[in-house]
Amino acid sequence: MSTDTQQLTGQSILAGIPSHGNGGEVRGFNPATNQPLEPAFSLIDKDQLALATAAAEDAFDSFRALDPETHASFLETIAANIEAVGTELVARAMEETGLPEARLTGERGRTVNQLRLFATVVRQGDQHGVRIDPALPDRAPMPRVDIRQRKIPLGPVAVFGASNFPLAFSTAGGDTASALAAGCPVIFKAHNAHPGTSEIVGRAITAAITELNLHPGIFSLIYGPGASIGQALVSDPRIKAVGFTGSRSGGTALMATAAARPEPIPVYAEMSSINPVIFFSGALAQDATAHAKAYLGSVVGSSGQLCTAPGLVFVPAGAAGDEFAAALRTETANAAGQTMLTAGIYNSWVQGVQNLGSQPGVELLGRGAEGSSENAPAPSIFSTKVEQLLDNPVLHEEIFGAASLVIRYADAAELATALSKLEGQLTATLQLTESDHEAVAAVLPILERKAGRILVNGWPTGVEVGHAMVHGGPFPATSDTRTTSVGTLAIERFLRPVAYQNIPDALLPAALQRSNPWKLTRRIDGTLKNAGETA
Repeated sequence: MSTDTQQLTGQSILAGIPSHGNGGEVRGFNPATNQPLEPAFSLIDKDQLALATAAAEDAFDSFRALDPETHASFLETIAANIEAVGTELVARAMEETGLPEARLTGERGRTVNQLRLFATVVRQGDQHGVRIDPALPDRAPMPRVDIRQRKIPLGPVAVFGASNFPLAFSTAGGDTASALAAGCPVIFKAHNAHPGTSEIVGRAITAAITELNLHPGIFSLIYGPGASIGQALVSDPRIKAVGFTGSRSGGTALMATAAARPEPIPVYAEMSSINPVIFFSGALAQDATAHAKAYLGSVVGSSGQLCTAPGLVFVPAGAAGDEFAAALRTETANAAGQTMLTAGIYNSWVQGVQNLGSQPGVELLGRGAEGSSENAPAPSIFSTKVEQLLDNPVLHEEIFGAASLVIRYADAAELATALSKLEGQLTATLQLTESDHEAVAAVLPILERKAGRILVNGWPTGVEVGHAMVHGGPFPATSDTRTTSVGTLAIERFLRPVAYQNIPDALLPAALQRSNPWKLTRRIDGTLKNAGETA
């Protein structure tokens, strides 16, 4: 399947204007063949970057003042434009990532659905977080002044595309969608592994801005090396927050740059997680073979290149645990490698697996076959005991790809000790039956401190986009354990509260005016009032 590359310009989009970069060029590669793709994409320099950030600053006040209906329509128009691209988008993403059509078609659906979900949030207006304490002039011993609070957007946001989700965590993905929903202009730095996919989606966003006659500085798409342009973007004083999905080293480098600015800014980075799965004896006794098959499926899906892929599984000692290990060995032997996203990610996987396999007390439990394409390594499962996990930090490191480590634990106390030594995680998964409830209750407090999402009798490699989802966790899973990058709560990252004391009604923003012209649900004197009520 081939994309009509004549439709791709290979240029950044700086505030609506396709712009040839002055800083060299980069090409996408088909990871299944290691062959370069057309066209070449030019990289901008720091002077060109300044044009984008200046335009974003200029667009901020008009964008954040949009009424809810126009704002929501903007997000919905982006979604419709992405859908209208049709097969061109999926075809190019397949070429650049090696991911299958079904996976990318589903990811495109997730991308447009989350844009529409944020449109419902914007239209409803809950992100304004309005709180009103009306004046009480007769209160004794002291009168109370009128105080009104709302949340306002932070300002222009820098978003970095993720390698493993070329759509849902990329150009119009969760960070961009939530920042735009908050009223923040976005400067999006495309991931160099899928530049064509990024351009196609970037054009869809730019077209939506034109269709609604909005300020073109609301969105820019840039191509450039992360070591220079990425750092310059985070250093730019007009940028007020950062969204990032990627490696721990990349995230911490951006965090250091943001913290060293004269005005430090928040970096919302999703980085590293090994997502432990814990089997309890009751669950494992039911069907150890079925559990082994399901677990391996979660490990190898998308070649293991998911931020929620389970890199660690705790299995009790005993006959059921032995049966699980034997079944996992058999299942792994029958598994074939899938194309990884880039040759660089493949090489990192190879190095990580070699390093893990060379650690004392770690044994190879099962290995599959290499895939028929390039960059398709054999899935590998290793095994060890709790004492090795406690003593060796290498066993806690994420291997991004189809590899996992089985930990055999002797009893509940040993399991609790092991879990308490884990770093912060995006997820923790419990496989249990009713007979395991007492044992589970003993470790739940530990897991609450370790993970952003705890799930039972499922698998972590599926993240629902909704109102209650948390896709975050303590460091190094993310840089800010208080936030989520998936779901409607993600909008809160790009907002801050402002209080207005004794401001005349004519000068108040619409969200706070006594007549409630936007028909918002507001908390008045501590009590939630229905949309349309005045105060």
